[in-house]
Amino acid sequence: MAAEPRKIAELVAHEGGASVHDLRFRNLLPADEWAALPAATRARFSKRVTDGKAVVYIGRLTEMTMNRTGRILAHALRIIGAPLPVCEDINVPSVVSVTEDVANGGQVWTRLYANNTRFPQVIHSAKRFGGPTGLEEYVGCGIAMALNVRVADETLYFESAGYYLKFGKWRLRLPQFMTPGDLQVTHADKGNGTFEFGLLLRHRVLGTLLRQVGCYREEGYVH
Repeated sequence: MAAEPRKIAELVAHEGGASVHDLRFRNLLPADEWAALPAATRARFSKRVTDGKAVVYIGRLTEMTMNRTGRILAHALRIIGAPLPVCEDINVPSVVSVTEDVANGGQVWTRLYANNTRFPQVIHSAKRFGGPTGLEEYVGCGIAMALNVRVADETLYFESAGYYLKFGKWRLRLPQFMTPGDLQVTHADKGNGTFEFGLLLRHRVLGTLLRQVGCYREEGYVH
């Protein structure tokens, strides 16, 4: 069972006597699954980004497809801050930064996607270590998504496990028919300091609404 959010936010340890690591993602997985991940993946999800630091990754989108319903959904969700990409351009630059959400004991993820015709799109979300599965993602306007975490074929999977409306201590789980479908995010190490990020949104009736793949490389910490 996941630790309480305030306690897990403080979990750090020395590994190999070399550096201090954040244990929050590691504690979401059984020990054997964590050990099955490539060392580079374990290192990325053990980074501390406190003290005003941010970790920056740069790369390019290699795949981006949406069906008609996916396009309508992505544009409709602009009303809450556009949590889904709205452009299908590929081979365009992308930048991801990760900073600590000190107030809530989590992390803020900011994704920038360039395109060929307009200003880049910026997507913000916050990962918080709590809720029914131990990990939730907030996309704005009180909308949260519980996430299950697992490992298969040396790839890290984050999979939706229910959508919620949350305001303060009040929480309402959305019925299935009011959700956009099953969301899956993958992180697969590709060697030489690179990794592949994948996002898949699939509806049980409407099929694959969105699929996005990008290849990234860490650029290091910034202040």
